[in-house]
Amino acid sequence: MSLLAATVLLSFTGYLLPWDQLAYWAVTTSMNIVAAAPLVGRVIRALLLGGNDVGQPALMRFYVLHIVVLPVAAATLFAYHMWRIRKDGGLAHQSEAQEVEDAPGVNAIPTVVYRVALVAVATWLAVTVLAILIPSPLEEAANPLLTPNPAKAPWYFLWLQELVADTTVRLGPLTVNGALVGGILFPAILLVVTILWPWLDRSAASTSGVWAARERGTQLLVFGTLAVFIVGLTVVGLLRGPSWHFFWPWQPWPDMPTRF
Repeated sequence: MSLLAATVLLSFTGYLLPWDQLAYWAVTTSMNIVAAAPLVGRVIRALLLGGNDVGQPALMRFYVLHIVVLPVAAATLFAYHMWRIRKDGGLAHQSEAQEVEDAPGVNAIPTVVYRVALVAVATWLAVTVLAILIPSPLEEAANPLLTPNPAKAPWYFLWLQELVADTTVRLGPLTVNGALVGGILFPAILLVVTILWPWLDRSAASTSGVWAARERGTQLLVFGTLAVFIVGLTVVGLLRGPSWHFFWPWQPWPDMPTRF
């Protein structure tokens, strides 16, 4: 989970570096969600931005985080992760309680290293081909006085932005803070449950390393439901247009005045 968090933060800090309108307002939207966290939200936002708004101090801090702090943290976590895999006997191994003396094993070198290298090269080639075929040009230079409509978070946070919009409910004079409920509380609960799940898991040792084991049907159903839920929110967020209204891909967006 720490490696996952480091990967997401690497993507997030790198998102601002192009310093165009898409990057500027995506980070602005994400920082507004962070600020909704009780007690520490505004403090974390100020530490990341170096002030109250996304500006040059934020660009410098994101740059240092992206090229120095987070890569070192990710490399350290990865080294510890691989050490623990070797120390614990491998990625998926027979439990000592099963007393299986002739359980098959796979050597890390060269078998596992070869397969990991093959996947890494294939991924690199796929990303290179996609970068050639699908251009990603810069938009206009970041302008804090020109607010695009809609202003969207990065695609990997888009499900959170959609959840924030869906959980912002007005009940008479009261308004449910969607940024707190959908942007902070729900992800925090999901993160805590994910971290604690291995200690709460009571599945039999025989299910270790088995794809879609029947004994883990309930857990697979819960995971699949959450995955579909998050992907669904992301797709809906992608289809949002001006004023966060829903538009099908074939529907043209109305001309909206730019907000200053």
